Amino acid sequence: MDIETRLRRIEDREAIIAAIHAYAYHFDRNEPEAVAALFTDDAVIDYGPEMSMQGKSVFAPAIARGLAERFAATSHHVSNITVTFEGEDRARTVAYLYAWHRYRSGAPDGELWAQYHHDFVRTGEGWRIARLVLRAAGMKDFHRAVMHPLGRR
Repeated sequence: MDIETRLRRIEDREAIIAAIHAYAYHFDRNEPEAVAALFTDDAVIDYGPEMSMQGKSVFAPAIARGLAERFAATSHHVSNITVTFEGEDRARTVAYLYAWHRYRSGAPDGELWAQYHHDFVRTGEGWRIARLVLRAAGMKDFHRAVMHPLGRR
């Protein structure tokens, strides 16, 4: 791989990681439009067997509703991000997640230990998420009982 290709790959990796961090940042700041802007028009968000959405146009209203009706505050922490490129314009990532949720209902704070699995594509606006799948390792007082498992051996 020549130096220009290596540098571009580093820039691409950093842009993808920045998008993952932006998702957590904007979600926690109650900025659903900014969250939705990180996705392709036909993207899929799959938070679990009972919660899946398709199409960027539905993301902001759905996220806004959840933030307004269910969550008084959230804090999403992502780490251990791996990026695997599948050509020049496609990549897959796994990001570890710790998410804390304060509920408007007064229920005990919910915690989630999980992973985000993303498919990214390069668009005219930069790298965008084409698919996000949430896979849970564990949870405590979380508002959903059924989640996609990590798939441990």
